[in-house]
Amino acid sequence: MLDFNKLIMPVKRKSVFKMDGWHVWCGSMVQGEDGLYYLFFSRWPESLGHKAWVTHSEVAYAVSQDPLGPYTYKGIALQGSGGDNWDADVIHNPTVIKINGKYYMYYTGNKGNGEYWVHRNNQRIGVAVADVPSGPWKRFDRPVIDISPGSWDHLMTSNPTVTQMYDGKVLMVYKGVGNGELPKGGAVVCGVAIADNPEGPFKKAAGPIMVNPENDWSVEDPFIWRGDDRYYALVKDFQGYFTGGEKGSVALFESIDGIDWQVSEHAFAFKREIRWEDGEIQKMTALERPQLWLNNGKPAVLFCAAAADELREIVFNVHIPLRQDF
Repeated sequence: MLDFNKLIMPVKRKSVFKMDGWHVWCGSMVQGEDGLYYLFFSRWPESLGHKAWVTHSEVAYAVSQDPLGPYTYKGIALQGSGGDNWDADVIHNPTVIKINGKYYMYYTGNKGNGEYWVHRNNQRIGVAVADVPSGPWKRFDRPVIDISPGSWDHLMTSNPTVTQMYDGKVLMVYKGVGNGELPKGGAVVCGVAIADNPEGPFKKAAGPIMVNPENDWSVEDPFIWRGDDRYYALVKDFQGYFTGGEKGSVALFESIDGIDWQVSEHAFAFKREIRWEDGEIQKMTALERPQLWLNNGKPAVLFCAAAADELREIVFNVHIPLRQDF
């Protein structure tokens, strides 16, 4: 049985990406045909504060010759589309995957009037496609995952993560918020959708999944991947219910078919701390949005959004090496 926590290794000081003047969040890496490593991340002006992720985020990218960095900023990958489009103002939560020779970026988009909860509750999931990681990225007029009024994802959808299934279909796990008192709405949980092709259409197959019976705010920030005989998911455990640890720690789930998800035997994946190669153990306010780079199908690098202070003013993406002898 996979014990993810035992894979985590100390982090090199070079394995951090940040930008002066910008909040950097998320972080999804893919290798290009040119042999370079492309890190896609969310960013927004530092002067606006951390909560401006929901009103001002865009997706940019950086490049390295080493999966552990350092990465060099190259440019913007995808911005809000403008007008009255569903993703007019914000592009956030990128997760990038290569399928059948093309690169697909699944993301959260929204539009609004500048008010936090209006933008948050207008979140939907989209996809863009490119021939090479540097773009250009082609987006579509409609989201690939919209809300289902009256269902568990009644209010909004976000946090997409995908993998190619054993039969070639595309499996997505995503976050949804149910009906409830506004502006926050109801339960925060995850669900499943499946498509024959990366661009969709996606058919919702299950939800809610990974439910905490003691608290409506269960999990978010899923990342899924296909193992040898099952699917795995890393998720932020809001309450520490599944990990048996601190709030905001990350739990490991698994599924044989991608639809029915159970907490793994070794549920605790990691907590909010970084073990640096020089011996320092740094406690973090946040270590979330887990994303993996898979080397020949095996988890090799864990990318996380990190915040070192309560106000989330000191933020960066950290690239954590994983043991390969498992």
